[in-house]
Amino acid sequence: MKILIVDDCHTTRKLLGHYLKSRGYSVVFAENGLDALEKLGTNTVNLVMTDLNMPYMDGMELTRTLRADPNLTNIPILMVTTENDEQEREKAYSNGVNGYLVKPLTGDAIAENIKNIIKQFFVQGGLSHD
Repeated sequence: MKILIVDDCHTTRKLLGHYLKSRGYSVVFAENGLDALEKLGTNTVNLVMTDLNMPYMDGMELTRTLRADPNLTNIPILMVTTENDEQEREKAYSNGVNGYLVKPLTGDAIAENIKNIIKQFFVQGGLSHD
């Protein structure tokens, strides 16, 4: 299973990548939403983990863009952010994210959320099996 990690902080990308690789996932990295869209044009991914606050295209705009694209709309999205605000969380869910985690994170919390999102998608008949 391949996961796209979208975060403008190099250290965060590296840390999330380490968490995921240690659990058997393959990862692709993007620095912001625009970079993520480029990567999605050349990579098939099964899940997107995105930060909320990024330059050029933030996580909300990326989520809306993915949900509006018929080729990308079914990719699960996990928002990973420092914003521990209920309004931001509700806004993220209304824009189409499947999960919302607040930093700092543990590898176990990430793994558990990914597992739950994947389970939801299989129940709904979605998620490609690449």
